Parts: sequence; structure tokens; C-alpha cells
Amino acid sequence: MELGKGLEHQEQLGGLSLEKRRFRGNLLALHNSLTGGGSWAGSDSAPREQGTGKEERPQAVSGEAQVGHQEEFHHESLSSTGRGCPGRFGVPIPGGVQRVTGCGTQCSGLGDKSNGKTKDEKPKKGRDRKQKDKGEAQLQAEQEEAERLEKERLEQEHLKKLEEKYQGARESELAELNSLELKFLSAQQWKMDYREQAKWEHYLSCDGSPDPTVPQEMNTFMSLWREDQDEGVQLVMEKGEVVLKLIEKLEFLLLEASPNEITEEQRVQYQEFILQLQVLLHQKYNEATQNLLKIASMYEDSETGNMHTVIKDKNTTFCIWVNLKKKPRFKTHVFQEAGHGFDLPKSLALSSVAVRVLHTRYDHVSPLWLQCQGLPRPEASDSEESAEHPKDNGQEPGEQEEKGREEPSVPAAEETSSKERKESAASLKENSNNIDDKKETEEETEKNSDILDEPSQAEDAVLQEEPGGREEAPEVADLQQLVPVGGVYHIHALQLPPQAQDVRDWSVVELLHGGLEVYPYSPGEAEDGTQAAVQITLRLPDNVIYFEAPVVARWDPAGQQWRTDGISNITYEAQERSITFGMGAFYTVALLQDAHLNLPYQAWELQPTGVDEGLFTITAVFATIQIQIKDNQCMLSAVVVEEEEVLSHITGQWMSPFALREALKRAGVNIFPAEHSHKYVPVPRKVSEHLKADSAKDNHWSLYMFNGEKVQTLKLTETSEAFSEELEEESEFHSTLYHMLKDFASKEAMDKVERAGSLFIDSVYQLLLATRVLAFS
Repeated sequence: MELGKGLEHQEQLGGLSLEKRRFRGNLLALHNSLTGGGSWAGSDSAPREQGTGKEERPQAVSGEAQVGHQEEFHHESLSSTGRGCPGRFGVPIPGGVQRVTGCGTQCSGLGDKSNGKTKDEKPKKGRDRKQKDKGEAQLQAEQEEAERLEKERLEQEHLKKLEEKYQGARESELAELNSLELKFLSAQQWKMDYREQAKWEHYLSCDGSPDPTVPQEMNTFMSLWREDQDEGVQLVMEKGEVVLKLIEKLEFLLLEASPNEITEEQRVQYQEFILQLQVLLHQKYNEATQNLLKIASMYEDSETGNMHTVIKDKNTTFCIWVNLKKKPRFKTHVFQEAGHGFDLPKSLALSSVAVRVLHTRYDHVSPLWLQCQGLPRPEASDSEESAEHPKDNGQEPGEQEEKGREEPSVPAAEETSSKERKESAASLKENSNNIDDKKETEEETEKNSDILDEPSQAEDAVLQEEPGGREEAPEVADLQQLVPVGGVYHIHALQLPPQAQDVRDWSVVELLHGGLEVYPYSPGEAEDGTQAAVQITLRLPDNVIYFEAPVVARWDPAGQQWRTDGISNITYEAQERSITFGMGAFYTVALLQDAHLNLPYQAWELQPTGVDEGLFTITAVFATIQIQIKDNQCMLSAVVVEEEEVLSHITGQWMSPFALREALKRAGVNIFPAEHSHKYVPVPRKVSEHLKADSAKDNHWSLYMFNGEKVQTLKLTETSEAFSEELEEESEFHSTLYHMLKDFASKEAMDKVERAGSLFIDSVYQLLLATRVLAFS
């Protein structure tokens, strides 16, 4: 509008020249085009209204208002004041519309100036850039998806080819595997023939011991021994060695014999024989203890006036102390020959009591499935439930304890007796020909019903009442993780029977009809107001290794479990190999050790040393074990702990793989995982051919996956972050691990496998199966 007013003002000033009038016409044409009265023709781009973004179609203007590209004007640029830019003639062009003059000069009105571009052009270019980036990203995604689909297609084709090749070779591989399995059948037949020969040789020897597989001989042996009730401790130990050998033979037969060799009925019968022998052996120790207590005054110590003695052999240590003088200053005693000792409360020191510590290096207390690993665990779910809730059989707690006490020394083995065991015992009795012997056996069991492994009411009070008046739930040992090591310690306070009195030339003694009786000990209060506990010190056996401080547990016959409650103030001296603890009552105790502390294996090697000979080396967490294998036998070469060789009592002896396993477990070197060990130990896997003395290189390890039907080599390594089933390049499927190893095994290695004898292969198989090095290394 200012431009128009300026022109009107010039008209008022007077006439104008022709040139000025032409210039004035051009200005009016420009003014009209900017205000809507006209437009410029021949512009390079369509005008755009400010704020709307809509394009206007340029129209031609006639007369002197039309400006073309042919017109040339020479003018000076005028600087704009306010918003706008100089036009073609140096005149500021107001308004919010962008125009292009005939010569291409770009002008803008009231819009902001930024590099000659308006605000509306920036969003447009931003949108264009976003659309371009989006298009590029979509194109890249499509390319990646296409590449992925192509890769999957190629992998599927490759897997299909491998599967077709695997199916074609599967029959031949299985046929080759069957030929190898014939060697196991040959070894099994050899074992059966060997056992038959051993039975015949035993029959010819006539050494007085029964054949454990013949029920008549076993029943006769046990019945005759039950009748001998006046034996001493030494004789029981000698006879006990025979009993332990019979138990060992039965256990090995149950583990080694194939289902075709013995029937299920025979298996049940053999297990029952094991339990009966365990019960009978402990019962004979009780009878011998009773016979010794009757004449305790004859062995009175001249210094203390009390009686004490230690009798031991390689399987048992028998320690007994009899309080004849009842002097409080002699309430502490140490059995020097055994290293065991105790400190009694004052109330016991003033009583007619005897303290017996019977250490058996075998475990006849724990359930049979734990004693003899490999036997089925009966009623596993019920056993686990009873660990927290003892079975409710309609009896009061006191009655249950009496029941657990009824077969005293019927350590756990018999008290494990569940319904299945009772039924098998009943079937055994039905097959017995001597009914009178059976009745005498039952009477003998009832006669000793007062003993031993039962907690009294006073014990229950101690367990339930802690010094602070709190009631704590009993802690039950998990027998899948903790196992007894070093045998069992039967620690009991016994009632002292009447002693013999010398009357002139006669020795008079009062006879009691009952058997060995437990002293009714009720713990009182010490001077500090706490429960007066019995302090026990045990010397750890020299032929057992405890890699960590053992867990002291007591046997609960009612619940058929090992518990850690009722044991306090435990002090473990590793250098002195002793452990001291307090008990609120007298218990049967054991020292438990983690069954998996040597797992997983750090490394293992199986190296041939000759024809049908090899060296099996396992490097565990705490020890290195070397086992020589030759034909059907094994020998423990060395057990190295902290660069020191240990367990010399079992090294250098040839034995079967099963015997070696049991010997190592009894010595505390448990390198034999159980069926539940995977819950407690991680299971990495790696294997490599090892024919030479040097160690395998790190890059020689391979990872395999076996799903029960086929084996494949995996591409991932031990350091891979995630699991992947992607196959190693140039690898193939195989039906067995044996055939997979053949792909990269040397000819020398395969020749050794093919030339190996059946007994050697079976021994290697038994050791690998027992240690499970492929799963726990």
C-alpha cells in the first residue's frame, strides 16, 4: 500500500516524462500483482501464499504492466527498511508472498530470511530427508530379511543332505556298534563263569562260612550264631569279619549281576540277607558288652578304681568305661589307645553307669540304598517327606521311639524297614524250614528291646527346649548331598548290671532276664543355668580323608534320618585329626561330608600303557587319583592331596572296579556321581583324543550334543555367551559318540580300540560309568 501511495503522491507533483511514466506503469503492475490485482508472466516457479502452502497459477498481464525476460533495466539496489527484500528495481516488496522476477531475482516479503529460503521450505526438506531415510531403512531391512531367508534355506538344504547321509550310514554304524557290544556280552559271560567257579572252590574249601546265595546255608549260619550268647568282644570281632565278607559278596552280586543272572525275587532275598546280617552283628556286640559288664569289677583299675578297656581290629574299635567308684573327679576319661574321650556331667559321675563308644568303620545304620550305591531307593518320595514329617502310624511319639528302640542295634538298616522290607522278611520266614529257630529269633529280638538307638523323653525335652526357651525345628541332613564318612560311632550310656560278689569260695551274681539296658539319663542344669551336655572327643581314623570340616549328625531311628540338632559346640582340629562336640543325650553319631566336593572334575585322562592296559587319571577339586586298569581288574596307583600321597592302605591292590569304588568312598574320596548329582554340580562337557603323555591343547577341545538318536559337533565353544545348535563346518551326524570320534581320531587310536579285549573294555566301561567323566568334567 505504501508503494501505491507513493505513486499517487508523484501524480500530485505534476506531469511526468515518458520514461518516468513507463517506470510508473511497471511499478503499478508490480503493485497490482502483489496485492492481487494482477500477476507476473514468465516466472520460473509458481507463487505460494504465506501460511497456506497452496500454489497460485500465474496469469499473463497485458499492457505496460507485463514484464518479460527481454526487458533490461539498469538500476541500483535499494536497502530495505523493515521486513522484505529489494525488488527488481531496488524497491522493497512488502507482503508475505515470494515472487521471482523475470530475470530470476528471488524476493520475499514479510517472511524470515535464512540463506534465501523461507520457513516453509525447511519442513519440506526435513520431510523429504525423513522419507528418504525411512526408505533406505526399509530397503536395508528387506535386504537383511532376504539374506536371512536365503541363509535359512541354505542351512535347511545342508541339514537335509546331512540327514540323508546320516540315514544312509545309520544302519552300518548300528551294525558296527552291535559288534562292539558283543564284547560286553563276552565279558558278562566270563563273569558268570567266574562266579560259578568261585562257588565251586568255596564249596571245596569247607571253611565253615556259608554261600551267601544259598538260603539254607545262610539261615543255618545265622541261627547257629544266635545261639552262642556267651561270646566275648574279641570272638565277635573275628566272627564279624566273616559276616562283613558275606555282606560284601551280596552287595557286589547285586551290583554286578545282570537281570538274566538273578531274578527280582532273588534280589529282594539278597537284600534281606544283608539287613539280617547287619542286625545280627550289632546284636552280638550288645551281648558281648553285657557279658563284659557282668564281670567289670574283675578288671578294676588300680589308680581310679574304675574299669576301662579298648579292643579293636581293622573294622571295629570297642571302647568301654565303667563307673565303679562313682567319684566326681573321674568324670573325664580318654581312651589312649583309640584317642576317643568324654566329659560327663556331675550327675552321671555319681551314678552306676557305663559309657560305650563303639566305632564301626562300616555304616550299617544308613538306609541300604545309601550304603550300597546303585541299588534302587524304595519309596523315594515317602522318604523325602518323612525327612520333615515322621510317618504317622497311629502311635504316640513315645511309642514310636520304643518301636525304634526295639531292635537295638538294629541300626538303620533294619529300622529303614518299610512295608516292602517287612513283606520280604515275612516271605523269607515262610520259606524257612525251622519254625522253632524263627520263634527263638523273635524272642531274642524282644529280649533286647530296651536298647539303644532311641531318644528318650529327656532327649526330646532337650531338643525342644533351647537355653533361651525357643523351640527349633530339627535339621535333617540331605543324604543326597551329605554322606557318612569314616564309619559310625555308637555312643551310649548303659545301665551297670549287678556285679559278682565273692562269698567264701563262691562267686555270687544276680541274674537279670532282660538284655543290655540304656541308662535313663535326664540332663540337669549346669552351674550357669544351661543344659548340662556330655562332651565327646573323637579321634578321626587315619585311613579316611576329610577335605573340609565334617558335619556331626546324630541318627534318629524314629524318622530314619540323620539330624544335626542336639549337637552343639563343635570344634574341629584338622592337624590333630580330632573333633569335639557336646550332646544333650547319648546318640549314634556320624561325620558327614559333602558327596560332591570333588566335583566337577578339573581334568581326566585315559591313556593306554600296553595291550589291554591303561592308566585312568582324574584331577578332582582336592585330589588327583590315578587308577591302573588291566584286563578285568583295577589298582589304585596313587591319591595325591596337596602334593602328598595318601591312602597307602588301599594303593597297590588289584580289585574289581566295584570294589575299588567302594574302597575310595569309604576313604572319603568320592568321585562317583549319583543319579541326583546334577542338582548339585554343573555339568560342562569336553573330550579329546589323548594317546601321548603330554596334555591336550586348548584348541583340541570340541563340544558335542547327543539327543539319544544322533550326535553332532557344535560350532560354539566353552567361552560362547549363548547356546547354539549351529553345526561345526564340515561336520556330520552320527548315531553314536564312538562314530563321531572316528571322524577326527587317528588310525592308531582306532586300532587300539579294535584290538582291545572284552574284559579290558568292560573294566574301562565300568570306571567311566561310575565316574561319568563325560558329564562332570
